[in-house]
Amino acid sequence: MNSEIRKPWREDELLLALNLYSKLQFGQLHSRNSKIIRLAEYMGRTPGSVAMKLCNFASIDPELPRKGLSGASNLDREMWKRYFSDESLIMVSEELMLSVFGKHGIVETVKEELADYCGSDVERLVQFRAHQSFFKAAVLSNFDEQCCITGISKRELLIASHIIPWDSDIKNRLNPRNGLCLNALHAAAFDNGLITLDENLKVLVSSQLPRNHSHALILDFEGTEIKMPHKYMPSKEFLNYHRNKIFVA
Repeated sequence: MNSEIRKPWREDELLLALNLYSKLQFGQLHSRNSKIIRLAEYMGRTPGSVAMKLCNFASIDPELPRKGLSGASNLDREMWKRYFSDESLIMVSEELMLSVFGKHGIVETVKEELADYCGSDVERLVQFRAHQSFFKAAVLSNFDEQCCITGISKRELLIASHIIPWDSDIKNRLNPRNGLCLNALHAAAFDNGLITLDENLKVLVSSQLPRNHSHALILDFEGTEIKMPHKYMPSKEFLNYHRNKIFVA
């Protein structure tokens, strides 16, 4: 164990750890988790050390209500900052993670599906698929795979909605704090400015939505506080953007 403690973490290992951290629910960050055990075997580390690293990441987010361990290093903090601001690192981590778990890589899969497309089109679609895969996994796990407004938990009905739209903020389009787990109906209402969240994370409904029974599935949740996430709190800055730029008051 002592020799492992002195073993420095490589950048590729930190990328893998951040990728897995983003996709696990808070209560899954323990050494008995099968995915943590698998990743530890790949790294030649103990499950306990990998779980500890994931818990250290939990201590970095200043808005996280439940902190993890306080042993995050300067390198951990630097990698955290780089990871969520550099799409290429997330894409690399996705490819690494897929190789660890023995699945077909995103790049190869998409290229096979798009064999008749030209190279530049394939590259754009590969990146889009990798981005969407990571963002959805991170956002859904953050909210325990439940709609944060209604509690719906049928995965086929859940969408990872961007608070600031995908094409409006390239820097934060993969940031889990820029995402809400919503069911398809409320996701459409949110994306089109018919609902938003106030400063207390309660649902606001647009005056443009008629107050009648046909819209009860949305109106019934007006004033309801969302289900709190476990790791990445929705950014106040991003929500302020949504209220002022997208929401139709």
